[in-house]
Amino acid sequence: MTVTFAIPNRRQLLVATLAASALSAISLAVRAQGKPTKIVVPFAPGGGNDVFGRQMAKSLGELRNQSVVVENKPGAGGNIGTEQVVRSQADGSTLLLGHSGTVSINPALYKQLKYDTQKDLAPVAMFASSALVLVVPASSKVKSVADLLALAKSQPGRVNYASSGGGTGGHLCGELFEHKTGVKLSHIPYKGTAPALTDLVGSQVQMMFSVIPPALALVASGRLRAIAVTSAKRNPSMPDVPTIAESGISALADFESTLTYGLLAPRGTPDTVVKELAAQILKIAASAEFQSRLGVEGAVSLLGGPIEYAALIKKESAQWAEIVRISGATLD
Repeated sequence: MTVTFAIPNRRQLLVATLAASALSAISLAVRAQGKPTKIVVPFAPGGGNDVFGRQMAKSLGELRNQSVVVENKPGAGGNIGTEQVVRSQADGSTLLLGHSGTVSINPALYKQLKYDTQKDLAPVAMFASSALVLVVPASSKVKSVADLLALAKSQPGRVNYASSGGGTGGHLCGELFEHKTGVKLSHIPYKGTAPALTDLVGSQVQMMFSVIPPALALVASGRLRAIAVTSAKRNPSMPDVPTIAESGISALADFESTLTYGLLAPRGTPDTVVKELAAQILKIAASAEFQSRLGVEGAVSLLGGPIEYAALIKKESAQWAEIVRISGATLD
């Protein structure tokens, strides 16, 4: 007896391949439904990253009728938690609360990273952007960016600025300011925002590019003066404070330095899972409840799916890599 085998044509092979991929994605999604979704926040509880992570977990859990938990995994500027997500199963059950520092700045600062954020993570959706605010002690004679530049030019290297630590957004914002204006400032790193602001109130340091929420309270109480915000547009929580770009100084006409936030999954997570998660995250991020939370944290909405978030990370990474190169900063 002769047995003949039909050789599948290219169209049949393509259909079979697509079907297998779809079944694989469905299988992963089904398996993921059997365990809680976890959002890894690579910082300690209490900060803006943690607030956004917990609000997103709460809303995502309600939307999916499923347990969504937050796991804080601080250390090494966010690298420890990020690496944990990179090495997690790519089934949509583990997500990273990412922001500019962990996904765009750290790859330039840390030369010995064991992963590549642009290759090993799959952007799911971005949802917020947060500016910094340039603040000085209330007793300072500096009342504008122009005043600050005049002072810095008259005392090269003697005007100092505090930050919450080397390589943070506040530090690199200062480096960007120096690069654009040509002035020389002295960087004073602290172990956190709170001690830096405490010394700024006491005039132990002269200025700081601070995250908005803790600075806002000190400005409102009259202990600090807000000079400018670092975003391209004025921040809704401080509408009377101009942007640095509004200072009238040509070198700063395009100045913008913000931190962006989003969620990422391990590379290899099926597209169908990523797209479903993105749709859910963007629905939550557009809600009145989430928008209100952003306002409290001094952030504004910045919505985009996987393609838009990937493009933003690529753009930010190039920008910050250049500033790190110019400054010579490194944390290895």
